[in-house]
Amino acid sequence: MSESSPSSSQSDSALAEEGSWFGVEDVAGLSRFLGAASAEERIEWAFGHFGEKLGMTSSFGAQSAVLLHLATRVWPGIPVILVDTGYLFPETYQFIDELTERLRLNLKVYRHELSPAWQEARWGKLWEQGLEGLERYNDLNKVVPMDRALGELDLSAVMAGVRRQQSRTRESFSVLGTQKGRARIHPIVDWTDLQVGLHLTQHGLPYHPLWDEGYVSIGDWHTSRKLTDGMTAEESRFFGLKRECGLNENLDFVI
Repeated sequence: MSESSPSSSQSDSALAEEGSWFGVEDVAGLSRFLGAASAEERIEWAFGHFGEKLGMTSSFGAQSAVLLHLATRVWPGIPVILVDTGYLFPETYQFIDELTERLRLNLKVYRHELSPAWQEARWGKLWEQGLEGLERYNDLNKVVPMDRALGELDLSAVMAGVRRQQSRTRESFSVLGTQKGRARIHPIVDWTDLQVGLHLTQHGLPYHPLWDEGYVSIGDWHTSRKLTDGMTAEESRFFGLKRECGLNENLDFVI
């Protein structure tokens, strides 16, 4: 790392003590340090501080290869959590297989306890039931499995590849935050689309296969649309009713 980070001791608890943040006393100093640091330095700090209590999530979306590549160069064995709804595009499953083999990912796949067919038999197609149905679908198939993953893997901190430029809902995100009593680290939060593209090109990493077909935000096949004239990237998901699926909402605070 190019400069020394503020001294900190690894915390065994996911809850920050009063006046500190996961064992870090100089929170303001840490925030300044990581705010000016590179993505690699942010990941190095996170692994140095949290050790094997650190994990990461990935949707294996359009540009997911960037953070997967950066993180596995620092810690090849980092747990990579994928929440599989059962409704991902066939191309997404192929992309997962490709990146898992290429980067030798320590992939951890979690799902809802009921299969997609069983859910449809019990509740119908929730994503067709307006905003309330979408919220319930996302909670059942994304939030609940993710909460179970973080608990079973006993993680204190999670890295995610969210970026401010992706949507209005993420414009205020910082490098550090908390969510449900766990630390959140966003190593590429300030990266632009150009930086992402350059990293993929320089390291020979692929975009999601559907990127070239006009998909800029790729989730489930039933709630992802190609970007067309007059449409914003945010409107290409969830029929324009919402942008987030629940995994990047309800952050307790962002430093």
